[in-house]
Amino acid sequence: MTFAEKVIAFNKNLAYTGPTLPPGIRIMNPFREFEQTTEIADTFYRKYYNDNEPRHIILGINPGRFGGGITGIPFTDPKRLVSACHINYNGKPTHEPSSVFVYEMISAYGRPEAIYKKFYINSLCPLGFTTVDANGKEKNYNYYDSKELQTTVTGYIIENIKKQIALGVDTDVCFCFGTGKNEDFLRRLNNEHSFFKKIVALEHPRFIMQYKTANKQFYIDKYLSAFHDCE
Repeated sequence: MTFAEKVIAFNKNLAYTGPTLPPGIRIMNPFREFEQTTEIADTFYRKYYNDNEPRHIILGINPGRFGGGITGIPFTDPKRLVSACHINYNGKPTHEPSSVFVYEMISAYGRPEAIYKKFYINSLCPLGFTTVDANGKEKNYNYYDSKELQTTVTGYIIENIKKQIALGVDTDVCFCFGTGKNEDFLRRLNNEHSFFKKIVALEHPRFIMQYKTANKQFYIDKYLSAFHDCE
């Protein structure tokens, strides 16, 4: 099987298998909620991963509602799916700040073909979470936003890190998107399970877009330097 077919099989079988989630928190599985997601993701992986080359893994937190939660492709919202990856999307062209940064970084790296040839991007938890606020509005929720949720899904996260390593990724270096709670949690798991020889943490794209926009080029350069160091 090619790397693409392994990822496609991984996505097809994505289902939450852990203990019951805390009250008020919902699992978000784009491959079961949106009819076109599977076709979009299959097209993407066959376009960029149709080989048997090993790749370094990049792990984010968990999918957001307006990016990977719709397209099934981490850090790729419908706008970037069409404009950068040239893959069709039928529906509202949602916008995710993290996707904006990632694809500006990819453009600086070269092009999608160049970076996806060497890197596989996903998340510690490949399924997302949502909650509803006091006004009845659904919001993104991270696995670490409550200690109870983090404890509940830890086993599921460990299981899925192992499955993603089995896709054919190099385990000498893992890149972590997030230099706070996501990094701390991944390092703790790695100390216990020895998934990777080294973890390189980079500021999360959402953090950069929300708080460090004026220094965006600095962070793009930081990403590129870190990626080139492992090539």
